[in-house]
Amino acid sequence: MSLISKIKSDPKLKKVVLWMLIPSNEYRPRWWVKAFLNPFKHHRGRGSVIRSVTKTDLFPFRNFSLGCRSLIESFSTLNNAVGDIIIGNDTIVGVGNVIIGPVQIGSYTMLAQNVVLSGMNHGYEDIKVPPIRQEISTKQITVGDNVWIAANVTITAGVQIGNHAIIGAGSVVTKDVPAYAVAVGNPAKVIKKYNFELGKWEKT
Repeated sequence: MSLISKIKSDPKLKKVVLWMLIPSNEYRPRWWVKAFLNPFKHHRGRGSVIRSVTKTDLFPFRNFSLGCRSLIESFSTLNNAVGDIIIGNDTIVGVGNVIIGPVQIGSYTMLAQNVVLSGMNHGYEDIKVPPIRQEISTKQITVGDNVWIAANVTITAGVQIGNHAIIGAGSVVTKDVPAYAVAVGNPAKVIKKYNFELGKWEKT
């Protein structure tokens, strides 16, 4: 049995290990985790930049990967506690973004200001238990290549956004958006698609 399997199978040992990694009631890694464990577990591509005021709640028991020449702007939050975060090459994550895994973002993609991608949800079904104490569920968010997500967009768990899709400002995306489509609104709906035969965008 591997060390990780042994830790997962022993509740007491798992509790001790988590305490060593995460301060009580703080939901962030201890400083030594960021300094000594994460650099060996996580991948940063050449020329990539994470601004110093970014909140990097990244843990070594999940994956984090940032591609070459990609940028995470100031006041953003990255959290892989419940799912991997994978970001491709030449991608921009704008000021004040929140990314909670599991999330995969392709290459040459732009996320403007205050965009939220959360692959996590809290249960709420049991009214005798506060939602914060109920089971967490996760569903992968996938954003393709060459995507533009405008300011103040929220993308909910399980959504897939195809290559070269455009999401209008302030939209709440609760369903998949196909490639080469423009979606806007709350909930977001597709209003345009690219016609390859005519070589232009057309209203749907």
